[in-house]
Amino acid sequence: MAGGPRIFLVVTLAEPGGAQTYVASLLPALAGRFDVTVAAHGQGPLREAARAAGVRFVPLRHVRRAINPWRDLLGLLELLMLLRRERPHILHASSSKAGILGRLAGWLAGVPIRIFTVHGWAFSASHGPISALYRWAERLVKAVTTVTICVAESERASGLATGSCEEETTVVIHNGVDPRAALPRRRLDTGPPRIVSVGRLQEPKDPLTLVRALGLLRGRSFAAVIVGAGPDRPAVAAEVERLGLGRAVELAGARLDVPERLAEADIFVLASRSEGLPLSILEAMSVGLPVIASRVGGVPEIVVDGETGLLVPPGDPSSLATAIERLLADPALRNRLGDAGRARLEESFDLGRCRREHLELYRRELARRGLPVPSP
Repeated sequence: MAGGPRIFLVVTLAEPGGAQTYVASLLPALAGRFDVTVAAHGQGPLREAARAAGVRFVPLRHVRRAINPWRDLLGLLELLMLLRRERPHILHASSSKAGILGRLAGWLAGVPIRIFTVHGWAFSASHGPISALYRWAERLVKAVTTVTICVAESERASGLATGSCEEETTVVIHNGVDPRAALPRRRLDTGPPRIVSVGRLQEPKDPLTLVRALGLLRGRSFAAVIVGAGPDRPAVAAEVERLGLGRAVELAGARLDVPERLAEADIFVLASRSEGLPLSILEAMSVGLPVIASRVGGVPEIVVDGETGLLVPPGDPSSLATAIERLLADPALRNRLGDAGRARLEESFDLGRCRREHLELYRRELARRGLPVPSP
């Protein structure tokens, strides 16, 4: 439904991912209050989410994840032309590449409000020259950024420490999911405990550390499902084969039935080396799964070690294996941690709260500039 102030939401790719889920989760609250346009490259569930919400989706040709000076220039020009045509009141960018190109294009096009959501600073998830390049780019575009939204306090602290954002224009809005939309747990009485992990098979998700941890669980009966696609799949498959885990570990690829996979599991594991505030963990908590995760980024803001899950050092298969073995051996502990995680989600990470805080931010920035403000 068109009407109200114009907002342009841009993400680098439309494929499954945290930034895409974040944008999709906002759309029902924006449709009807704003004239909404969503832009991203490629195929994926974000297109379907836009269609379901009744908002426009614009496919991008040149905005991609990989750094390529020529293509990135074309992506900047593509966004500039789109923004001059759409004339939004608000540009809201998510993901690192779209965040940099989108804010520059928004400034050049004269978009009054330019917002960037940090789902995890790219310089933290990268290494060497790529990390330095992203750090330099973030410092450059902060001058044309109206508001930076960080999904975790840890990301705000990191951005301020590196000069990537300004204290007075940076806010924290924690991600949220709707616990009422979660499928009921379907605990299986037969068969070994089921472990599930959801994430792109690419750094910084570190699926190899998870596979190596599973390889250390000698003598333990379990079934593990790793959901996600990405360029590291061949290396992950080779490691599964090398460790003789073919019968115990399923590489499920990108799936549309993630809620069902979570509902059938007993333990959720995320072995990332870098994170913002992972929606995958919140989704696992929504079905009452105990969580084992790396102590990185905003993860400790969600998972209370020993109360709602277990935290381990990143890149440490031995520590991860010890935590997994502890939960495999203790069904009562799994249930206690999972129930506490569900209660914590309902109290602090509800989707309704997340949507309200975004709408309040949009209204506040529009009002400051004397622009049309949507009704509550």
